[in-house]
Amino acid sequence: MKLLGILMAGLIASVNGFDCSASFFAKYVNSSAKVTSAETLPAGSTYHVPASDLGFPDSPTNLPALCVVHVEVTPVPSAPYNFAIFLPHDWNGRTVTVGGWEFAGGIPYADIGVGVRYGFASIGTDFGHLSIPSDGRWAYHQPEKASNWGWRAVHGSATMGKDLVEAFYGKKVSYRYFSGCSTGGRHGFKSAQMFPDDFDGILAGAPAWWEDRLAIQHGWMSIENLPIDAPHHMSAAMYPVIGAEAVRQCDPQDGLKDGIISDPFRCDFRLEALLCGPDVKNSTASKCLTSAQLTTLYKWYNNWVEKNQTFIFPHFEFGSEAQWSGTIPDTAPSSLMLNWMQYMIGLGPDWDWQKDWNTDLVFYSERYNPGQCQADDFDMSPFYKTGAKILQYHGYADGLIPTRSSVYLYEHIYRTLYPKGIDLDNFYRMFFVPGMQHCFGTPPNQNAPWYFAGARQANSLSDSLHSVPGYSDPKHDVLLALVDWVENGKAPTEIIATKWHNDTLQDSVTRQRPLCMYPKQAKYKGSGDPDKPENWECKGLY
Repeated sequence: MKLLGILMAGLIASVNGFDCSASFFAKYVNSSAKVTSAETLPAGSTYHVPASDLGFPDSPTNLPALCVVHVEVTPVPSAPYNFAIFLPHDWNGRTVTVGGWEFAGGIPYADIGVGVRYGFASIGTDFGHLSIPSDGRWAYHQPEKASNWGWRAVHGSATMGKDLVEAFYGKKVSYRYFSGCSTGGRHGFKSAQMFPDDFDGILAGAPAWWEDRLAIQHGWMSIENLPIDAPHHMSAAMYPVIGAEAVRQCDPQDGLKDGIISDPFRCDFRLEALLCGPDVKNSTASKCLTSAQLTTLYKWYNNWVEKNQTFIFPHFEFGSEAQWSGTIPDTAPSSLMLNWMQYMIGLGPDWDWQKDWNTDLVFYSERYNPGQCQADDFDMSPFYKTGAKILQYHGYADGLIPTRSSVYLYEHIYRTLYPKGIDLDNFYRMFFVPGMQHCFGTPPNQNAPWYFAGARQANSLSDSLHSVPGYSDPKHDVLLALVDWVENGKAPTEIIATKWHNDTLQDSVTRQRPLCMYPKQAKYKGSGDPDKPENWECKGLY
């Protein structure tokens, strides 16, 4: 695929004949690091991920000709981490570092593979451990390992990686980028806040920036729905029923009834439409809710607020129900909450939610802050002063991280910087994605355009995909939009999202819609094919 000119216009360095050996790279690492391997791969190769890479097992395929380098870094004796760099033979002069996913440990090779197909020298770390995403046992009483996961491994691999890239090509890196979603989105904001010089552009999707409260919010929602024999308990079998009613009531807000909830923030969802009639003996079988169950649903659709009106965490949006079964299991709190409490904040494997749960644990968790993971330094003026840019996005149908947590982050950064005379639009823009779930995908009952080459989107569909097939430009590809903003000063006001008939095959395009810069929203113009982006416009809400 012919890549966009803004990527190829950079100096292309042919590295045929360059030294891709461990001994070459060993000259350019510091005393805390060692090069563990280096090898060349011809064009069209697959990088076969080791079986030990539990967190990111997918192997990238159809790679360009490249050099693969592995480095082990030991910043402190008890907590080494590893990183890998894919160095393409045809290099565009840039680097991209990729972020993580929940508690996962392992190098995200598939994500690195996406970056290298654009021509970036692409960097990724194992975050200092090996584990599946839901397993936090590695962090139990291991504060240095938690720091690797929280911030250190991303920072260290990006900075040392830059040195190795420049040594290999014999040229300076022109621009440095970051791409991540979920925990990876948090890594992006954490990098901007702790190390404002690390990246020229940051792409941060659905950031888990408030991790200290997010994991416990998952547990709170479950606990409010337990025990399973209580009158207020709802089976997960009811989540699709609730989701269908949410679409029915909240779909028309954008001026078009098409099955997509474009404005859940302003939907007046009347939950009583789900109420069972007088003769119902089994609410699940009848696909309705009792009054007690409606009370539980009211709690889930409203912010978590405790005594003295203490705000704890935002609620999930109307339309996010398709992912609730993982967030709110039927019989116990989610694994995210249990692993957080037992291992990440050190309460131990014997911690029992049925006996030991209380809401004061929210504040204990925040004080503990494992690995300094919380990205809550709202004064991002040092990042702004570097001239760097950040693009944030979040799906309205996200059932894992509430969409309004991104609003909370954006507005608190705004409240901190606007009085200092800093206009966020000059360096930080946010986009919401109607009908998109956590980082990628769309519920079957919404079938919304969700693909715009965001972090983890390409490898959610294919081990060989990058950019947007047929639309490899800054209007449709958010990474290219970030590059265009950083390097050419063309700030995006909208990004066009794509939905194919078969997303996995990227066959015929069925829908494209503009995603609007917050706080604007896409509105149907009232005529023309609603599946064509030119028949929509971004309009202000006030």
